[in-house]
Amino acid sequence: MLVDSHCHLDFPDFAEERAEIIARAKAAGVERMVTISTRVRKFDQVLAIAKEYDEVYCSVGTHPHNAAEELDVTAADLIRLSAHPKVVAIGEAGLDYHYDKSPRDAQAKGLRVHIAAARETGLPLVIHARSADEDMAAILREESGKGAFPFILHCFSSGAELARIGVELGGYVSFSGIVTFKNSGELRDIAKEVPRDRLLVETDAPYLAPIPHRGKRNEPAYVANTAAVLAETIGVSAAEIADITTANFFRLFTKMPKPV
Repeated sequence: MLVDSHCHLDFPDFAEERAEIIARAKAAGVERMVTISTRVRKFDQVLAIAKEYDEVYCSVGTHPHNAAEELDVTAADLIRLSAHPKVVAIGEAGLDYHYDKSPRDAQAKGLRVHIAAARETGLPLVIHARSADEDMAAILREESGKGAFPFILHCFSSGAELARIGVELGGYVSFSGIVTFKNSGELRDIAKEVPRDRLLVETDAPYLAPIPHRGKRNEPAYVANTAAVLAETIGVSAAEIADITTANFFRLFTKMPKPV
């Protein structure tokens, strides 16, 4: 069994064949998928997909690209919306200094609001971090000092120090198709250093399709390709990495029911 801990099934890329994509994921052994919210104002669309498919669950939150649009979203709003049985995470929220689509102070404010919601609910916060290692580490340290909260550094592509700090603070590190790319040797070295009980896999579909699908639209079934490379990287079998990452997923996503 595998789990895609992060995909975007509400994106237009999937609109024409969502049922077929979910069926292909199941055929590949992917028993659970978490479709991730990027705008609270469009949360209903994400939730509708989660409600339609037994294998799909969702998060609620505001991507850092959209932080300036949703500064009025409060922790109380996130907590209220997360009460639905199909909502198993908060986010994605974080800092993206690569694209800087929202002002950095708005991104930081939004991140702290999401942290407060994760701390209150106990649901894992899905963290997006790109080209912002120092500020992300500082916020995680400061906020953890106010009270622990569960979190995942999703689609990890940052430096080794942020991975180390994330693990030190109780977080998990999720690897996407990037870890399969030929020029990602440094990232694979980081993966080797992450404790096995903190590893997760994801697609971030429709983006970042792993080899041998690179350049194509990504989909949840392809998490098997990422898992295979991660297994080779840390020196375990494909079956073992499936067991490791699935156990880790259910330990972190405590609200998610396990398949019968």
